[in-house]
Amino acid sequence: MDARLPTRLEVTAMIRAVEVAGGFATVLKKGESDSGSLLVVICERGGDSILYERMPDLSGGRKWAESRRSEPEKPFDFNDYVERRGAQDPDCWVVELDVANAQQFIPGMD
Repeated sequence: MDARLPTRLEVTAMIRAVEVAGGFATVLKKGESDSGSLLVVICERGGDSILYERMPDLSGGRKWAESRRSEPEKPFDFNDYVERRGAQDPDCWVVELDVANAQQFIPGMD
């Protein structure tokens, strides 16, 4: 049996934790409720954004990794990438967290 938490519960818990900490969190794209992959966009006060996603590692697990960072000189590239990445997988969730030290709210982030 897979011990993985359903994506909808992981997203809900993440959003509530950010809100309790005084931040803002929202679902930008809703995916498959139980087993959809998850992309997390983090920023602070609407500033520079970083995209995290789970990537396979050598042990067969999946660890969070930074996959993209916004660049001030190319303001639309980041959003375009996130949209394309989400469109590649219809089951994928995209969640944005706008809070200080946002990495602490990503479950299992080391």
